[in-house]
Amino acid sequence: MRKVKVAMIQMQCSPVQSENLEKAESLIREAAGRGANIILLPELFDRWYFCQERRYEYYQYAMSVDEHPSVLMGKKLAKELGVVLPISFYEKDGNVLYNSIACIDADGSLLGVYRKTHIPDDHYYQEKFYFTPGNTGFRTFDTAYGVIGIGICWDQWFPETARALALNGAEMILFPTAIGSEPILQVDSMEHWRRVMQGHAAANLVPVCAANRIGLEEVYPCKENSFQSSSLDFYGSSFMSDETGEIVESAPRDKETVLIHEYDLDQLMKDRIAWGLFRDRREEMYGIISGTK
Repeated sequence: MRKVKVAMIQMQCSPVQSENLEKAESLIREAAGRGANIILLPELFDRWYFCQERRYEYYQYAMSVDEHPSVLMGKKLAKELGVVLPISFYEKDGNVLYNSIACIDADGSLLGVYRKTHIPDDHYYQEKFYFTPGNTGFRTFDTAYGVIGIGICWDQWFPETARALALNGAEMILFPTAIGSEPILQVDSMEHWRRVMQGHAAANLVPVCAANRIGLEEVYPCKENSFQSSSLDFYGSSFMSDETGEIVESAPRDKETVLIHEYDLDQLMKDRIAWGLFRDRREEMYGIISGTK
């Protein structure tokens, strides 16, 4: 049996990059010390969620995969600890900027980069100002501990993301996330956020795990942001599901947490085959999804 321990890190982020990297390293070491083989941090964990406001100087946060401090930290720790680290970072590729994941294998090597496909544009989640929609397609990575599929935050709301990753061979699906209060809608989206991903797990018979940040992040008026005043309260609630969508590990809304769960990948494969969901798919009938029918 191929058994793998997966960890979700839930953390509060500081405006200071170096503080976040130091905290992330400490939490990664904690997870590895508890036996985790694959460890996921939240989306854009190295800073406050800068997409809450539009400021041109924040474009300077983007760096190439070869030089970004978060990726360099991930390579070092993955090699030292023998763990797989999908690292969220603000990527600069020539003249284009992306919201990306660098998937680092347990020997510290870079397996590749996934670029966020679905880019939101809502009050205080103003990502279209910073990111170009990804051009990598939905990627899976064959790591030392199994094949993982990765989407980024808003990707998690689309069933096509999870299905494409499952069809590409994902044995588990991971979502680094930055989500919290909905100041205009005035709803608590947490349960809805969880349920949509639980449905992805059940529909594909693949475990789904999400790592979110916590804490209140506030924007104060200044000339550079056209005197915007706002705040987002990130609601944590990171979780890990089994292949039926049942939540097997759950974090609170307001506490830094390291979740760990063990999965038997061989048993999960047997279950997927036994259910026949992929056997009985009718691709020729799904043209409406891709706009070809």
